[in-house]
Amino acid sequence: MDNKTSANEVILLGFSNDMKTNICLYVIFFFIYFFCVIGNCLMICVIILSPPLHTPMYFFLVNLSFIDMSCSSSAVPKLLVDLLSTHKTISVIGCLIQFNFIILIGASECQLLAVMAYDRYIAICCPLHYHVLMRWRVCYYLTAFVWIFSFINTIIPSLVMPITMCYPNKINHFMCELQSVLKLSCDDTSIQELVIFSIGFIALLLPFVFIIGSYFCIISSILKIRSTGRSKAFSTCTSHITVVVMYFGTAMLTYLRSSSMHSLSRDKYISIFYVMICPMINPLIYSLNNRDVKKALVMVTRPR
Repeated sequence: MDNKTSANEVILLGFSNDMKTNICLYVIFFFIYFFCVIGNCLMICVIILSPPLHTPMYFFLVNLSFIDMSCSSSAVPKLLVDLLSTHKTISVIGCLIQFNFIILIGASECQLLAVMAYDRYIAICCPLHYHVLMRWRVCYYLTAFVWIFSFINTIIPSLVMPITMCYPNKINHFMCELQSVLKLSCDDTSIQELVIFSIGFIALLLPFVFIIGSYFCIISSILKIRSTGRSKAFSTCTSHITVVVMYFGTAMLTYLRSSSMHSLSRDKYISIFYVMICPMINPLIYSLNNRDVKKALVMVTRPR
């Protein structure tokens, strides 16, 4: 009877019950989150305050920094509080809001990375038509498409098929991640799992295949360029490729597997990469490998 009783709150087991371990983890995750917020805010400010960076590529990069900061902020502040608390709980409503927000942000990042690949494809393969094909109105439409499509693809199915969580109300995770929430469901989740796999195929695999196809065309075009121009063309793509490999790799390990292959104790460590590590590293990747960003950063931070 207890297994069919609806829970009012969810217990997040996190990483450890040892306070010394939790304090060490608190310090590590605090600095990761701190550098994530500072790095992404700095990236946004530098691009906004630097007129030479007011191009479609950097416009999408601002959106990526906002998404990365939102992704990390959806889980890390709660994790930091729980690490120093003995009562690691979250309300059922809060848990559902958190996991819906995480999958919305995650799906949006996948679509945005595909849009950024399309931008690089147009810039390298169709340079003479770039300003026409990627005019500002098109950029705004593409950004709106990213958010609207992601909302329809993730939030609508969640609202149509609500999850009722039952006892035992414990999750072996530091956040309300989708697969962990499903394990608390009172009902049979076979239909939800099928829908999740379908959503993963649309939100993860299709953008990834599109990105691979775009870069196949990009590399073919770059190889036709004289050797003096190849390095510059490659430099505009290497940062994006690095981000794509890191993000899609960890996301696919989480969402494109059957429930029988899921281990929450393993999944929570995989989640660290796309919730904390990737959002922190992305600004570094784009700034350290981009002369324009480094130049703009020096100009913005230089004392006047």
